[in-house]
Amino acid sequence: MTPEELRGLLSADARTLAPLLLGAVLTHESHGGTVAVRITEVEAYLGPEDSLHPDPGSHTFRGQTRRNAPMFGPAGHLYVYFTYGMHHCANIVCGPAGVASALLLRAGEVVAGEELALARRPASKARKDLASGPARFATALGLTTADSGRDVLNPPFRLELPASPAAEISSGPRVGVSGAGGTDDYPWRFWLTGDPTVSRYKAAKVRSA
Repeated sequence: MTPEELRGLLSADARTLAPLLLGAVLTHESHGGTVAVRITEVEAYLGPEDSLHPDPGSHTFRGQTRRNAPMFGPAGHLYVYFTYGMHHCANIVCGPAGVASALLLRAGEVVAGEELALARRPASKARKDLASGPARFATALGLTTADSGRDVLNPPFRLELPASPAAEISSGPRVGVSGAGGTDDYPWRFWLTGDPTVSRYKAAKVRSA
């Protein structure tokens, strides 16, 4: 599949696309070396355009800003943000250009460049932990906010879809996201069933009125 054919696929609805990206491999060839991660868990986020499913968990819920602008751009680009003053998290933008949506890369398995990933993640005690969780995923690949807006379908990145769809996929509430009524009403987290690299589920804390 050519980059433009893949971009066309990524222009689909994030919720439809999410299961198709499970098992895909994202590679980053940086100055430090090459790391490749097989995607095992993602979360779908929509934009303010979807009136039927308003998504208060999305960074675009209140509209476009300088920070979230890549989410409104063409599919196949990165949206990387910095959170809690210490972590980077990476998303692959999807959907039609101008319609904000993305898939948060929640977890994966390092399949190439393990030594470099370990150097970036020295606190990891096991191979399965190197990219288990969105911050670890971004760190293992060496992604920062400087990469926000970059195209993952062309060098120094490469995105390869699995040869066949995953046999077993699970879905459920997103991690730590509150929706209407204080709970995440949308089962927009998708993961490879039973994969050891999938991150631990943590429900959102319900805020008192």
